[in-house]
Amino acid sequence: MQPLILTPSAFSDAAAAGMVLEEAWRQHRQVGLGALEDRDDLRRALGLGDGLSPRGLQMGAAVVVGSGGSSGRRRWCVQPLSHLEASAKATGRWLQAQGVDPSSCLHLNALPLHHVSGLMPLVRCRQWGAQLRWLPPSLLRRPAQLAAALPLDDPHTKPVLLSLVPTLLRRFLADPIALDWLRRCRVIWVGGAPLEARDASVARRSGLPISPCYGATETAAMVCALTPEQFLAGTQGCGHPLHDVDLRLDPASSALEVHCQRLSPGWLKDGQLVPLPQPQPGWWRSGDGAKLTAGGLQILGRLDGAIHSGGETLFLEMLEARLTAEAEAAGLGLQKLMLLGVPDQVWGERLVALLQTVPGTSPADLIGGLQRLVVRWRPAERPRQWQHCPELAVNCQGKWERHYWRQWLQARELLSPARPSQS
Repeated sequence: MQPLILTPSAFSDAAAAGMVLEEAWRQHRQVGLGALEDRDDLRRALGLGDGLSPRGLQMGAAVVVGSGGSSGRRRWCVQPLSHLEASAKATGRWLQAQGVDPSSCLHLNALPLHHVSGLMPLVRCRQWGAQLRWLPPSLLRRPAQLAAALPLDDPHTKPVLLSLVPTLLRRFLADPIALDWLRRCRVIWVGGAPLEARDASVARRSGLPISPCYGATETAAMVCALTPEQFLAGTQGCGHPLHDVDLRLDPASSALEVHCQRLSPGWLKDGQLVPLPQPQPGWWRSGDGAKLTAGGLQILGRLDGAIHSGGETLFLEMLEARLTAEAEAAGLGLQKLMLLGVPDQVWGERLVALLQTVPGTSPADLIGGLQRLVVRWRPAERPRQWQHCPELAVNCQGKWERHYWRQWLQARELLSPARPSQS
């Protein structure tokens, strides 16, 4: 049977799209999930483009979902329904270990169905027998109105589960009414991008049951999660792996490697399956640098976001989080910060900082304050150029598109010439 392309935004609501998806699964069809603007790209990936003939993969019910993976490149990842169900089962066991009966939960879905974290609430509730409630995007933009439209019971009466990306969490943290609403959740999984230190600090002070987690489309979503109790106690990272997952590090690059039975069989390109590269059978190497500690997994940053400067490997996300936390503690008025690596004859690569101020803060004062903070940092870690950028923003997935901002600098001829820097 020919694959189905489903663009949930074309439906009146997510629930209607979910019903179409479930019917396709009952027919054992493959379903390509994407935004409206992805439709042509999806058609080609599925082999439905001009001059291509649909081949159809012999795997029964499955989805094809866009993934930047942790590689930063757009791919169309295949996940059989059986893998999604295995992921839901593992998450259910994780909840049971926290004393939560999955079947008794209300699972709120705030994320798009064509992202794996927005797809999984449907699969989980379908398997657990739990209640699912889709949250309208219009109310997510006005969290106080969402709280009024959907009052929540005490979390011990009916446990409420919610998945958020950091940008959505930040929107809720800024509104006292929405913040009180979040307190009524039993578990708030946060993933898809690093949780910034200042957001984690606000969440802890507010007593929010945050569970930072890690996963990818290639692993059928979550592979490890920190319990809310550990988070509130100050533990860092993404916790320990779920029961069906093993983790290890590539000794050469510190890349995180994942072993589980729910790895994607591969990516689709022009109707052909490109198998997932595996360093050993059953293992997938992510694009994230990591370390494994007694407290669990800690993500250092994307390897494609790491640079080599002065003979050292620098993880830009880690440095951004560190400098943002120090700037907040010093009250410097920093709104956003992104670091880039640019070629340098002396250092190999040097750091450039793009920043956005809190309204009312002088860019010159902020830059001066940040320069004073990094004086005690190692030489390779100190940005050699600082650029105020009022329009600085993450993409819709809450991630930096560093290539775009590097081009932004170049187009405006804002990169200063490479020159020797004092240590």
